[in-house]
Order: sequence, then C-alpha cells, then structure tokens
Amino acid sequence: MQRLWLTPQFRVLARVGLPVFLLAAAVGLFASDADRRAAIAGAYGDLKEAFQSRPEFMVGLVSVEGASPELTDAIRDRIGLKLPLSSFDIDLDAVRARVEGLDAVARAELRVRSGGVLQVLITERMPVLVWRMDERLEMLDEAGHRVAGLAARTDRPDLPLIAGEGAAAATGEALEIFAAAQAILPRVRGLVRMGERRWDLVLDRNQRVLLPETGAVAAVERLMALDKAEDLLARDVLSVDLRNEKRPVLRLAPFALNEHRKAQGIDVSGSEL
Repeated sequence: MQRLWLTPQFRVLARVGLPVFLLAAAVGLFASDADRRAAIAGAYGDLKEAFQSRPEFMVGLVSVEGASPELTDAIRDRIGLKLPLSSFDIDLDAVRARVEGLDAVARAELRVRSGGVLQVLITERMPVLVWRMDERLEMLDEAGHRVAGLAARTDRPDLPLIAGEGAAAATGEALEIFAAAQAILPRVRGLVRMGERRWDLVLDRNQRVLLPETGAVAAVERLMALDKAEDLLARDVLSVDLRNEKRPVLRLAPFALNEHRKAQGIDVSGSEL
C-alpha cells in the first residue's frame, strides 16, 4: 500500500476518482426513482418560471418608431402578442419576420428595452410610382416593390403613373425617364410598358412618344433638346417614334398634315380628314 501510495496515478485516483465515483453512484441511485425525478423536474420548472416572471423581465408595452400612423396600427396587429409577457417567451426573430411580411416595411429591428418596452424600429418603403395593371392600382417603391394598394388615382396625384405588364420590373428606368422629361412633366400622363420590352411616353392632347428598347433615357433627352429648340411637342403632332435613333418619325394630325401638303403644293381637296 505504501508503494502504491507513492505512485502519482494512484494518489490521483484515490483523491479524485473515488469521490467522483461515489458521488455519481449516489446521484444515480437517487435519480433511479421516477417520483424523485418528477419532483426534481417540477422544482426546476417552478424555479425557472419564477425567475422569468420577475417584473424586470416582463414586457408590457410595444413602441413602434419610424412608421406612419396607418402602418403603425398594422404593425401592432401583425405583432400579435398578448401583453404582459416575459421577454424569455418572445421569439424576436419570428416577430420580426411577421412585421417584415408587410409590404410597406423594408426592414424591422426589434429589441427589449428596460422598463418592459418592446421597441420596433421600422424602415418604411416610400412610394415613388403608381402602377396601373388592368383595373388595379398599386404604389411601388424605387425598387418596384409593392408598398400598398390605391383606391383611386386621385388619391396620389403627386406620384407619376406607369402601366402595363412588366412595368414594375423596370421602375428604375421609368424614374430616369421621368427625370429626363422634367421640362414637360406637367404634360406627362404616364409611361406604358409595351410588350415588357420598352416604354411609350404618353402626354396630354393624346400625344405619344415611342421610346426604344435600349437608350430610352438618352432618347428622351434628345427629344427635350429638340422640343426646346423647335417647340416640337406644341405642334399638331400625334406621335413621335424614336425607336430608330437614326430615323425619328413624326405622325401629324390630319389638319396639320394637309397644311404641310398644301405648303408643298400638293392638292388635298379630295383627301379625307
């Protein structure tokens, strides 16, 4: 025994291993009884619930910041929490996903502040266009994402109008075209997407500008320069076809066409108006 005690491994086994084994055996023997295990689990559950239900962990209010009043009401409804509620019982990721499911919400950040307040910081999508699709009107942000529906065009006359299938996917180009047509913007009724490939710029007096598939913004800029120099769009022009950069085509109103023919010495007495 003396020689064994002089062995380092034996001393470690006697001082550490034996007490650990005896303790594990005692715990195993105690936990082998089902009633004892149930009592331990119940005591742990009660202790956990008592800790999580302490007043400093309870959430009683929801604060929504960065959203309009209408969107704030929608966010409160979407959160769907029955307060007061322990902060340990709130799944912030799930609540954020529900809030960001609203069309008008670009991003949401949630945190529990002291005083029992669930703070919801909102980055709201700002509408920049109205999209008409069949009989439906929707407001879109600059990325073409739906913000909200619109009951009537007169509800948002400040927003430019786009229409047609696939128009929402080309909102960036539409905004650039509206910016290029700033000089005649009061006359602009909207942009119509043609075949999901290109735009037609529609003006009052039933005038229409046919834009090319590529370089539409540059085409509008050239048209603005021509209109400034020649006052083109103030004339009796039905349409301006800019799809061919090298050969723009003007379609004149019947009266203007007859006057042009008369100026060239062409007899128009038998022509139909």
